Amino acid sequence: QVQLVESGGGLVQPGGSLRLSCAASEHTLDRYAIGWARQAPGKEREGISCISKVDGSTYYPDSVKGRFTISRDHAKNTVYLQMDSLKAEDTAVYYCATAPFCGFGPGWASTVAQHWGQGTQVTVSS
Repeated sequence: QVQLVESGGGLVQPGGSLRLSCAASEHTLDRYAIGWARQAPGKEREGISCISKVDGSTYYPDSVKGRFTISRDHAKNTVYLQMDSLKAEDTAVYYCATAPFCGFGPGWASTVAQHWGQGTQVTVSS
């Protein structure tokens, strides 16, 4: 059974950084692509980064490209999301998810992503 547990959220000032972690059950990183998605109040959930199970290729939409970095540690069964230069509009609940292939945007989140964690709140505010 796939289990995903996010951690690392919190309150950070604009321009600051946070690193989120997604601890996965054994073999999950070998079997699935892993992505991060976020959902702000009143908005649909959108995929914002993904790492391929095959070769570790990474994918980002323009809204976070250059500021967010996804990485993985197979030995720890964990995927990370390093978030730098945070903005107020990054405030959301952040989720990690498994998927058969990578993508991003609301379509990936709603139609491709399969297993979800419980989410972790990120608030960017001064």
